[in-house]
Amino acid sequence: MLASDAYADPSSDARFRLAMASSGIGMAIVSLDGAWLNVNPALCSLLGYAREALLGHNMREVVHPDDLGEADAAFSDLVHGRIDTIDAERLYLHSDGHALWVQVNTALMRDAESRPQYLISQLRDISAQREAERALRELNDTLELRVQARTADLQALNRQLELFAFGVSHDLRAPLRAIDSFSWLLEQHSHDQLDELGREHLQRIRGAATKMASMIDGLLELSRATRAELRPAPVDLSLLADWVGAELQDAHPGRLAEVVVQPDLHTIGDERLLKTMLGQLMDNAWKFSSERECTRIEVGGNSAGADLELWVRDQGSGFDMTYADKLGEPFQRLHGPEQGGGNGLGLAIAKRVIERHGGQLRIESIVGVGTTVRVLLPETRSLGPRSPEARAA
Repeated sequence: MLASDAYADPSSDARFRLAMASSGIGMAIVSLDGAWLNVNPALCSLLGYAREALLGHNMREVVHPDDLGEADAAFSDLVHGRIDTIDAERLYLHSDGHALWVQVNTALMRDAESRPQYLISQLRDISAQREAERALRELNDTLELRVQARTADLQALNRQLELFAFGVSHDLRAPLRAIDSFSWLLEQHSHDQLDELGREHLQRIRGAATKMASMIDGLLELSRATRAELRPAPVDLSLLADWVGAELQDAHPGRLAEVVVQPDLHTIGDERLLKTMLGQLMDNAWKFSSERECTRIEVGGNSAGADLELWVRDQGSGFDMTYADKLGEPFQRLHGPEQGGGNGLGLAIAKRVIERHGGQLRIESIVGVGTTVRVLLPETRSLGPRSPEARAA
């Protein structure tokens, strides 16, 4: 269809004509029945046609058949005033036949009496952008599949490691119990026939068996702290600390001790693992206070917004902070057995639990004065009113 003189053409304005010609975006003036009235060089380059090949032809001739129905509907809605503008991504056809994605922005122009006159359309090639988006979607899809596969592999590996750990512990416990039992029987049966050195050897054998059993228990606890499923829920840390303190005192009834727990310490986390964490920290405080006439352990905390800083403080032997970087790693000890040192796994277990809760562990210690272990637990909240004692702290 040829351009009609009935349509006013803004390109008759020299400034508009210059703007169209110099624009890097494809621009066109389109009649109300869809014919190209004027096109700029960028549009010709975009579609691969000479200017003369487009003028007078209907713009729908270069719309891809897959998008033609939607394009016709939008054009009709715009001309009849049902929508104000068209802003859409459309498939167009290049002169060589290949499809390209085009961002189309079209507005209806009206005269002084608000009668429709013509349309101004801008077309921009977004094929590279669409291809990049497609490639990114494919990458995300394959990445998700790879992550799922990797996750499944890790879960299977963790399960195998867990079964291995429990299997090894079971297989090791039996011979350890046998070593300890037969050593005890030998001591009872042959006590009079053994000299002092022989009895000392038997005691060392039984001590080593006990130490090995403790190490197996620690490794299993470390495995559980690492792989156990987290079950977040409101947790009363004060109640757990009281519980651990009672267990320590029940296990050592002859020891003079005082366990002071600040009330109303709450968090969100896995109750079982958090009790394990408190158990390890308070057990360390208990062991390293063994030389004191009275063991005193304090458990308290301060809330700071959504975070809770929990501390466990003792008045025990303390340690030289020069070697603090060793703490939290399995089998790293700063105390010997005579000072209450254990299997070197307690603090590692506590640290693993804290890390799985997104927290941090910090330790302050002075030799001969005591140690304070500080635990920052993020994204916590206080449940219920805080007591006057807790507010004062």
